[in-house]
Amino acid sequence: MVELKNAFYMAVSKFNLRSERVINKIIVGIFFTVVAITSIPFFLIALLIRILSQPFDRRLKLLHLFTCFWASLYTWMVPAWRIRIEGREHIRKGATYVVVANHQSHLDVLVLFRLFFHFKWVSKVEIFRIPFIGWNMILNKYVKIKRGDAESVEQMMAACERHLEEGSSVLLFPEGTRSPDGEIKKFKLGAFRLALRKRVSILPIIISGTHKALPKYKIDYTGVHRIYVKIFEEIPYSMFEKMSPEELAHTVRSFMVKKLIHVNARLAMEHD
Repeated sequence: MVELKNAFYMAVSKFNLRSERVINKIIVGIFFTVVAITSIPFFLIALLIRILSQPFDRRLKLLHLFTCFWASLYTWMVPAWRIRIEGREHIRKGATYVVVANHQSHLDVLVLFRLFFHFKWVSKVEIFRIPFIGWNMILNKYVKIKRGDAESVEQMMAACERHLEEGSSVLLFPEGTRSPDGEIKKFKLGAFRLALRKRVSILPIIISGTHKALPKYKIDYTGVHRIYVKIFEEIPYSMFEKMSPEELAHTVRSFMVKKLIHVNARLAMEHD
């Protein structure tokens, strides 16, 4: 009798697990269907904004603002992604930054658009090839990079320097790729060379929780997750002007690692 009951509970458990997986796949399918369908009219609106604003908006601030709304819409439509952003007051109006953020997930991009302040992304070239969404990135003059290609890196650096000279902040993920476990990996030097060359402040941002909501190498709905974004006070050029890019990268990474540990501990306490 006991064996029969155990077999019954195991069968029910397997059925529930399969049902949950099916439901998760349906949710993912609905999400990406909505993204695909809405991308067409949103791109056409973006194209119209680009055409109409080009004569008086050389930095494409209006188009970027619309893109922030477009991207944010996809996080607003998933209430299971409970996103909290703190530290907006550290973004000075009219300031130009090299913005650096840790990189846990593709979801980071959507979440950071919710900052609604002007910047130019650095993103791998493959993203620019995605219909409508990638084309909008081209309209915005976001910056392409082909990983592992030295010539592409030089072109990326030159494009970022032009944007900084024009007064547009640039946003980079110094790890260069997503972290599979949420921990901050070794930093590449590009962002820090930019800050030193152009003598601009660095604005550090910590992201926590996106690697659980949308893990690397997975396209799946994983339930309710708290996502936290913290913007810290800028690091002024005067504080690092005598550092090498290597020293600066190490210093900023150490700062961000400590802050991420603190943020994760705080979130764990709140959850308990």
